[in-house]
Amino acid sequence: MKKVIELIRVSTQRQAKYDSASIPSQHVANRRTAQIYGLNIVRTIELIDVSGTAVLQTPEMQELLKLVEKPEIEGVVAREFSRIMRPDRFTDFVLFQIFQDSQTTLYLADGPIDWATNSGRLVGTIRAAVAGLERREMLDRTWATKEEKRRVGKHANGQHMLPFGVGYDEVQGWFYKPQAQKVKMAFRWLLSGKMSYRKIAGKLGVSDAGLVSILRNPIYCGWRVIDHQCDRTTTGLRTTAKGRQSYSRKIQRAKEDIIRVKVIAKPLVTEKEFGRVQRLLESNRRRHWPSDPKYKHRYVFRGFLRCSRCGGPLQSRRNHNNDYYSCNSHRYGRYCKALDQRRERLEDAIESLLGNDIIQHSTHMKITAAWKRAKARNDKRTAELRSQLQALEIKREKVLQLCKSGRISREARAERMRNIFREADLCTEQLLREPLLNELSVERLASLVAPFVEWRHLIPERKRTLLSERIVALHVCEFRIEGISFLLDTCGNRHRSMVTSQRSITRFLCPLGCKTLHVRIPKEVSATYAESR
Repeated sequence: MKKVIELIRVSTQRQAKYDSASIPSQHVANRRTAQIYGLNIVRTIELIDVSGTAVLQTPEMQELLKLVEKPEIEGVVAREFSRIMRPDRFTDFVLFQIFQDSQTTLYLADGPIDWATNSGRLVGTIRAAVAGLERREMLDRTWATKEEKRRVGKHANGQHMLPFGVGYDEVQGWFYKPQAQKVKMAFRWLLSGKMSYRKIAGKLGVSDAGLVSILRNPIYCGWRVIDHQCDRTTTGLRTTAKGRQSYSRKIQRAKEDIIRVKVIAKPLVTEKEFGRVQRLLESNRRRHWPSDPKYKHRYVFRGFLRCSRCGGPLQSRRNHNNDYYSCNSHRYGRYCKALDQRRERLEDAIESLLGNDIIQHSTHMKITAAWKRAKARNDKRTAELRSQLQALEIKREKVLQLCKSGRISREARAERMRNIFREADLCTEQLLREPLLNELSVERLASLVAPFVEWRHLIPERKRTLLSERIVALHVCEFRIEGISFLLDTCGNRHRSMVTSQRSITRFLCPLGCKTLHVRIPKEVSATYAESR
């Protein structure tokens, strides 16, 4: 019997619940397909809360792509083509190239697709295009229905999307809840000028930014105004680092698409009071430092620093008239023991690195040599894990032969097989956690850092722009720069969140060709950056 992998995917957490029967129905359909074509399902991979457009970003799919490269795995079985993916970009079709290279057949309920044949490539490509088109049509129909409900003054989303202190039902329509009286008092407190944003936000139990969002919402003067919408383009969908669904980017509506409907006859505040509050908020915003074009940012490297101990971000803070970069995990009492670092001293070390040392050929040689040593250790460890898996496979075959010949009982066979599978799972997990290191030449590293030749002559704003274009993160600890994550072939800011920490994988490849290359600086090199003035 041919060994295959079963793939199950549901788009939302709700579909994964037992009462929805989505996952059990896929299991039944896949077992029926395996019985028809004589397949032996040796592994089941489930993708939960994963959109069909983000399948390639999940670690489960990356694991599947590694498994299909094994010669004993001959195919993947799924209930229907859309469970594999619903491609929204042409780059998503790279999955089919991997199936073709590994000679993996896709078994569906209505027939197999062999990517090595001309008919299989044609049919598979058409089925993929149809699956992607179906998704777009479903989204368009849903959007049109919700948009019509919004234009007549109805609520088109769930209860969690309602404003603070506002309720809605199909019979009563829009109404104010009892806690909306706090919002009414917030308007009065702000107009009185006797309370700060923070005190008012504390009385409402929200953040400062949440208070501003509440005070700017026209629903409290009876109007439902919708001037933003979800970005329905291919770049609008946001996913987590593991490919799970997150949210869609919000964009400004065109002037003719803005919806403004009177939904509450007796408003919480008058339109005159609401207008006064808006003018006051706008006046305060213009006086705040982010809106001042002459303001000089003290923290040049804010947003680019990560703790080399825990991998968490470093944030700026001021204490006793001194500026610090502080690790979030340490600052909020978590496990990290990294101490705060004075801004001036740490920035001097970073300036020395980016302005002088990083463009030196001797530094490139040391970093490349350290990278090669790390790659050799990684290759050795990977070979050991693969040999352990092969030994466990031989051991499993021997146990099966002993049971078949009657030398051991079925109970003894089950016990031995459980131990073997436990060891194999542990070994496989360690193998998947091993980083994938490619060759790093001196020439390649030099091309990465070439723009930093003019670093010393740049103003802070231009420095931040250069960092955004080339560097994702600087890994620092105790005034030492221990690692740099370079961003190659950037595809937009959405991929900046896909940086892996220093303790995990050192190279990340996303489906759009965006590469994050993490270079660990050797100790003999990083020690020179720790010198203070």
